[in-house]
Amino acid sequence: MASMRTAAAFRFSVFAALAFACASQSALSSPILPPDRPVADRPESSQANASASSARVDVDDDTSAALLGDDIVLHTSVSPRRLLADFALKLRNIAYVRGGRELSTGFDCSGFVRYVYQQALGSELPGNSTGQFAEGDRVDKSDLRMGDLVFFRTHGKRVSHVGMYLDNGLFIHAPSRGKRVRIDHLDESYWAKRFAGAKRPDALS
Repeated sequence: MASMRTAAAFRFSVFAALAFACASQSALSSPILPPDRPVADRPESSQANASASSARVDVDDDTSAALLGDDIVLHTSVSPRRLLADFALKLRNIAYVRGGRELSTGFDCSGFVRYVYQQALGSELPGNSTGQFAEGDRVDKSDLRMGDLVFFRTHGKRVSHVGMYLDNGLFIHAPSRGKRVRIDHLDESYWAKRFAGAKRPDALS
């Protein structure tokens, strides 16, 4: 009886060790992502968020601080890329507004990435997607890193849309009128067909 208990205990310890090893390997091989592992937003979830919020975001200074959090501070221990991602994720579901440049009004695509860089890093980007595409270092799609800017041709041959890359093919952006800041995947057919290139702003070079 004692030998059977010993054998059972031994088998349990072996299985536990294997399970721990597998879990550890999975954690080590997992890419670094912003908090809560963002996933691409779906139309139904975006619609639910839109109905739960007003089309315009009116906030005073205190509300703005509560929304964005007091933890967005330039700490030397936090990488610039992480600061950008953390800050951008706090702006999810803010309404798209053509020409929008501020939290109190909402954002268009270039206004969104400009605001993120300005607030998170104190870095100034050009005011539109064409100007943003003209600056920084060109990056291959396979070499994209958190905080890089991704550009699209949504109207003709010129660059007309911009978002900020997160990880695993995901990017965050202010899509278009009637929509809100959300996360999409570069491989989605609409964006894949219109992808124009990627740039790494000087603040990340």
